[in-house]
Amino acid sequence: MAKSQQTFNKSEKEKKRLKKREEKRKKKEALKAEKIPGQGIQFAYVDHNGNLTDTPPDPTMKVKVDAESIVIGIPKKEDMEEEDPVRKGKVSFFDSSKGFGFIIDAENQEKYFTHVSGIIDEITENDKVSFELEKGLKGMNAVKVQKI
Repeated sequence: MAKSQQTFNKSEKEKKRLKKREEKRKKKEALKAEKIPGQGIQFAYVDHNGNLTDTPPDPTMKVKVDAESIVIGIPKKEDMEEEDPVRKGKVSFFDSSKGFGFIIDAENQEKYFTHVSGIIDEITENDKVSFELEKGLKGMNAVKVQKI
């Protein structure tokens, strides 16, 4: 009589596989039983303010927007207001021997570098000055600096 090809290890693996399959089937049935009929997919709505709600939005609150009134992109230069290029500020530091200094803007309190080549009048520290800004190598520079 021939010996069985089924070893103990093979039979144990088969039992585990069948047990897993049975557990999976039971979980699936439990989920089906748990699901309440009539309760479908939950929806989230967006109201007229852009907030998420669970109630549908009120159609009377709907705002109609004209498609031509929507501007996409950066406004053209002619549409933008021309701001006065002359600014006012105070000299926070000036070294006349080296020929440079710093001016603090009166509006936004930012420091701007200034060089003797961009200075019109003779200035010293704590002088009130008017100046224009120009793009430099390391940021904005104060040019056309005049004492007020």
